[in-house]
Amino acid sequence: MAVKIRLARRGRKQAPVYDIVVADSRSPRDGKFIEKLGQYNPQSTPAGISLKDDRAVYWLMVGAEPTDTTRKILSVRGVMLKKHLQVGVAKGAITQEVADARFEAWSKEKEAKREVKIAKLAEGKDAAKKAAFEAEKKKRADMEAAQQKAIAEAEAEVAAQEAEATEEAPVAETTEETSAEA
Repeated sequence: MAVKIRLARRGRKQAPVYDIVVADSRSPRDGKFIEKLGQYNPQSTPAGISLKDDRAVYWLMVGAEPTDTTRKILSVRGVMLKKHLQVGVAKGAITQEVADARFEAWSKEKEAKREVKIAKLAEGKDAAKKAAFEAEKKKRADMEAAQQKAIAEAEAEVAAQEAEATEEAPVAETTEETSAEA
């Protein structure tokens, strides 16, 4: 029986969440599985991964084959490196202490890189929000200026019409006076 570590889809339409499972390779994608190892959420930034690392290493050591996507997820979490180091310990190439020290050094370096990346993402989001706010502020100021200009033009037009009406009124009065005299 071939055992695979693979993803099983859950979630709504257009919003997938995947379970990382150990399953017989002949069973359907979302069907029967042997053990659930964790979850993978590609919708969040950065992608959310929760995984039982020790159980994943166990299944890799007994011969379970990860799919391509799952292999990438396991590599990101350091499970593939841990398996590699355990194979070295089993063969006698390195001791368990050396393997643990190498894994700790790798995980500290990886965590530092991850923190920098998350800080950049947060900074980028803040910059985008600030730029959008400034653009909205400028747009609002332009709209208010356009409204003020329209009001000023309307007032000028009304004043011009009133001035025109006052100029025409005396002419009308004089013609009425001349027609009354006649």
